[in-house]
Order: sequence, then structure tokens, then C-alpha cells
Amino acid sequence: MPTFRFTVNGQARTVDTEPDRPLLEVLREDLQLTGTKYGCGEGQCRACTVLLDGRPIASCVTPIRTAQGGKIVTIEGLASGAALHPVQQAFIDEGAMQCGYCTAGMVLRTAALLEQRPKPTDAEILEALDGSLCRCCGYPRILAAVHRAAVQSPAARKEASSATK
Repeated sequence: MPTFRFTVNGQARTVDTEPDRPLLEVLREDLQLTGTKYGCGEGQCRACTVLLDGRPIASCVTPIRTAQGGKIVTIEGLASGAALHPVQQAFIDEGAMQCGYCTAGMVLRTAALLEQRPKPTDAEILEALDGSLCRCCGYPRILAAVHRAAVQSPAARKEASSATK
């Protein structure tokens, strides 16, 4: 059985498994990182989103071989110690979750968006979150949370401080 090496939430990890096994399964079953949720199993709902080298991916349809040598961030790795990531805090502040099943994927996709676009427009937010399904229909609050996070995110603060210099 092949060995795969990658970094998960800042820690070097090694897993012996079949190359076509879904990354989601490895994260949940082998590494006990259960914050990443199994939704549809087809990459359509995005509940299983993780960041691979900074890009959001549907881990349920991503074979583990794709992660070889990569850097993976799951919802468990987004916070910094006891301090929540600004996106996580914004989702709480705006009440942008009900059942919470889609939240991890939405939060990670938002974090990736804000790294690329610190002040996204509504259209950019909708494009970035397109495909993320919230069965509770909390979309207005999710949109508000993304805007709140954009103001609070490190990238936005960095951009604001460089604009004042």
C-alpha cells in the first residue's frame, strides 16, 4: 500500500492507504478530524470543503494522491490557539448557522476568498460560495458574516494599514 505525506493543520502527517481513497475519508477515519463533514459524496454540496495549498476543494471527491506533499487546512486548523479565525467569529456574530452542517465548508471557502479578495463584492462572495448548500437557507446571514469577516480579517487590516501609509 502506498504512503502519502502531507501537512494537515501545520502538522506533518503520513498515511498508508489506497491512492484513490477520498481525502475526506482519510481526514475523518484515519486522522480523526471530524469537523469536515460528509454531505452528498459527489462534490455538489461543499460541506466537505478543506483548503489544499490555500484552495478550497471538495474532499469527498478528491483522491488522497492529490494531497501528496500538500498543505491541508481543515476547520480544526483555522483558529489560532484559543482565538477563533475572523471568519469563524463573524459567522457566530451574525448567527450565520442553524444546524451547522454546512458551516465548516462555508467558513473555509470564505477564508480562501478573503485571502484573494480582502473586500469582496456581493457578486464575488456569491461566486466563491456557489455550490455550498445550506439546507436551513441561512444565506442572508451568511452573506452578512462574509462582509463582517472581510472587515475583521488579517488581509483587510493589512490592506487598510498599507493604504494609510
